[in-house]
Amino acid sequence: MSEIVQLNSEAKLSEHFTLGEMTKSNSHPEVYNIPSHEAIANLKRVCGWLEVLRKRYNERYNACHLEYHPSVMSSGVETSHEISWTSQAAEPSAPRASLGRDDKGEEALGRDDRRGDGRGDKEKPIIINSGYRSPQLNKKIGGVAGSNHLTGCAVDIRVLGMEQLIRYATILLDYADESKQDFDELLIERNRYGAIWLHFAVRPFSNRRKVSFIQA
Repeated sequence: MSEIVQLNSEAKLSEHFTLGEMTKSNSHPEVYNIPSHEAIANLKRVCGWLEVLRKRYNERYNACHLEYHPSVMSSGVETSHEISWTSQAAEPSAPRASLGRDDKGEEALGRDDRRGDGRGDKEKPIIINSGYRSPQLNKKIGGVAGSNHLTGCAVDIRVLGMEQLIRYATILLDYADESKQDFDELLIERNRYGAIWLHFAVRPFSNRRKVSFIQA
């Protein structure tokens, strides 16, 4: 009998990001999705960029408020969630997004301070739709062959509309210039239902600094 591998979902890859949220799939929880040590190292590298994104976004834009609109039907694709977002100047009429999970929104809404650090109303988290994908999971959700998700080098980041996506992208591009580090992909992705997200990837080497818009 083959050994059953257990995933320590609470293991921290960085200060604010866990292995669980970088590997979870609610759409196909039955699919084996355990990253290798190499993939975990790649996820940690990506999380370093996400920590910068989280910190700078909160420093610059935390005063902005966003409103939730459950208006987009799910396409069945892992990164194509049942939600769309629009920016508003007023307080949100529904709970704010909480810490990231790949869960079509059920777990990601309504609990700002899940980790009990007292910062729920002060610091906005970065929500991860999809991180590492095993070959089995990538095939199930229709991911492209050779995806950076397969090696733990990519994340799909949930956004609350195009305005927030542009701000996220600007922070990442500025950080790449300032730190003289390269990334592999920064993609604005949109599915046929109109849902959008930011795909960001960093490889250990041979980064292409590809910036593009992808219509699924």
